[in-house]
Amino acid sequence: MKILLYIIGVLALVVGILHFMAPKTYQVDRKIVVSKDVDTVFKSLCSLKEQQIWSPWAEKDPEMKITYSGNDGTIGSFTHWTGNKDVGEGKQEIKKIEPNSYIETELRFLEPWESTSTGFFEIKPVAEGTEVTWGFKGKNTFPSTVMMFFIDMDKAIGPDFEKGLAKFKAYIEK
Repeated sequence: MKILLYIIGVLALVVGILHFMAPKTYQVDRKIVVSKDVDTVFKSLCSLKEQQIWSPWAEKDPEMKITYSGNDGTIGSFTHWTGNKDVGEGKQEIKKIEPNSYIETELRFLEPWESTSTGFFEIKPVAEGTEVTWGFKGKNTFPSTVMMFFIDMDKAIGPDFEKGLAKFKAYIEK
């Protein structure tokens, strides 16, 4: 019995150390330049309905159920999705809009696990058209802090952002 308590104590100490050493925040983002003007790009990115056209996750579950509420493209509008194990269930709500430069959403994941993150688009004019940065960020809380030692968020989600931006470029430039 004494050995078991000793093992449990050591495991708790290791988990505690990992928690305090782990990163407390994360951010993943990708950029692309599209050959359209800022206004056109901004209006398209503001639309939660248009986002589904090029979303890399829509491809992972063509049967995903999506509902929209509010006036699409305005603060307070949101989408709710329910899908397979690859997309889970969640909600995305537009929280902040800075015309022709920034859009921020709150992503509330409900399944397969609960978490909340901030999604964002940064838009700026460049010589070739418009540079779009798409990303998401958030805070790690226990026990996810410990899991972050074993999960590279950039490698896990970055490729989806790259795929989505490539699809967005094809969509907006057509």
